[in-house]
Amino acid sequence: MAGLRSTAVTVLVVVVAWLGGAAGVSAATSITLSPKANHPTGNFKVSGTGFGATEAVDIYFDITDLQLAVTDASGNFSNIQIAVPALAVPGTHWITAVGRHTGDAGQKDFTVRTDWVEHGFGLRGKRFNPYENVLNKGNVAQLDISWQATAGFSVFNSPAVAKGVVYVGSLNGTLYAFDAVTGATLWTATTGDSIVSSVAVADNVVYAASLDSKLYAFKVTTGATLWTTVTGTAYSSPAVANGVVYVGSFPSHELIAIKATTGAPLWTALTGDAVDSSPAVANGVVYVGSNDGKVYAFNAATGAALWTATTGFYVDSSPAVANGVVYVGSEDTKLYAFNAVTGVTLWTAPTGNSIASSPAVANGVVYVGSEDGKVYAFNAATGAALWTANTGDIIVSSPAVTNGVAYIGSFNDNLYAFNALTGATLWTATMGDEIHSSPVVADGVVYATSFDGHVDAFALNAGNKAAYKRDTRPPSFSSLHPDRNLRPAN
Repeated sequence: MAGLRSTAVTVLVVVVAWLGGAAGVSAATSITLSPKANHPTGNFKVSGTGFGATEAVDIYFDITDLQLAVTDASGNFSNIQIAVPALAVPGTHWITAVGRHTGDAGQKDFTVRTDWVEHGFGLRGKRFNPYENVLNKGNVAQLDISWQATAGFSVFNSPAVAKGVVYVGSLNGTLYAFDAVTGATLWTATTGDSIVSSVAVADNVVYAASLDSKLYAFKVTTGATLWTTVTGTAYSSPAVANGVVYVGSFPSHELIAIKATTGAPLWTALTGDAVDSSPAVANGVVYVGSNDGKVYAFNAATGAALWTATTGFYVDSSPAVANGVVYVGSEDTKLYAFNAVTGVTLWTAPTGNSIASSPAVANGVVYVGSEDGKVYAFNAATGAALWTANTGDIIVSSPAVTNGVAYIGSFNDNLYAFNALTGATLWTATMGDEIHSSPVVADGVVYATSFDGHVDAFALNAGNKAAYKRDTRPPSFSSLHPDRNLRPAN
């Protein structure tokens, strides 16, 4: 009788194990991910140890079997490349590797992010987030305020969003770090004067230019000052590329290159007047506008002048570089397109007033705001006008474009979302004062600042949609089903 009970218990254990999935996380089995976070369509690599010798191992992204690895004689595999699914929404996901023969498994969490880390989104200054997959033309009307945080005093600059933190500088000389989900203040750091320009985040450092004539480097986790260096008063936003910080100087009429790790000056390049424009970097060249009415191209490594191109008046607008073309606005009311290699003017397009707004480029279209209160969309190849949308007041804000929607602020205190194809108004939100800065879109949230000193975060249904409420627990092994059609990736 005792033998029967023992047999029954054994059968029950086997059945329960089968129902829960044959795989199990073993102390001897593990996987590593490199990197541990990336954007949709980005890549990462998976390596594993402790599996069976020459064993087929399925690698799952959440519950989808994406790759098949084969271990070596020691039960290890390395550097299996996985592409983050395009529809993987921001947040925590799980990577699971399961041996087909032993059932041994390793599991690690992976973070999907669509960060907006500097003024122009990326080094080319296109102000286009190609990875956004939560907000779109069909649901943007459901945006509502998720949180509001105070940045001490009036804010001119745009937020930067990186690794779940929002960074904003204030005219009170303070840099603020807010939790991107809750708006809670994580830390503050002080400079000697107002921070007018937007900050840049790279390699776990926040770079901020202050009107005290210094560029600051702060540690992203604590706000501790890593170094400062003298640049002259800067209204220009820094750009970071290949270990170098580029920023324009107001009094010295220069573009300055600084070593990102130490703050040591590398080179300076002279323009004919103040540089309020923020630099863009592409293919080893730095592009920037100057108040002498010209756009400059410098060698990014040496600062050697490559070409200059002339507009009709001040160039406060920051360049955007796309498909071999440099796009920039001028106070002479025109948007310009220059050949990125030669500086030859390809076309100009008129607006109704001065352009301080920086252009955004996406899907063959250039978007820019004008001080006539309108947003303009032009064909990027020809300069032909596609549509205009009226806000009714001055626009110095720059557009942010993502997933078929163009976002921009106006002096009438309103933030707008326009259909990027037609210019139709999809959504508006009233903020507390004039909007001088440019909105950014990251992880399914629109972040914007206002002259009232507030940072506002807008999310679908105030952040209560399913896209923000995902179950972040690891998937059960019973939910993982191998794709028998996969062929080994290594």
